[in-house]
Amino acid sequence: MFKAQKRFVAGAVCPRCGEQDKLVMFSDEGETFRECVACDFSEKMRFQKSVRELDTRVNRSAADQSEARPVKLIDPGA
Repeated sequence: MFKAQKRFVAGAVCPRCGEQDKLVMFSDEGETFRECVACDFSEKMRFQKSVRELDTRVNRSAADQSEARPVKLIDPGA
């Protein structure tokens, strides 16, 4: 992360004053903050913890997949 170097967030709108392109983000002691240079609004960013990815046939390992078995077709008219 960047420390003490404030960076503007393009297109962001301040939640307090509504000004566009006035928000900056910066990190201090491992915490990320955003603040408005127009109205002195400041807020600590809270990020959601990552959620475990759902199991699908694409992300399972080869050991987790069952072995392929042949299918016997039955003639319904017989």
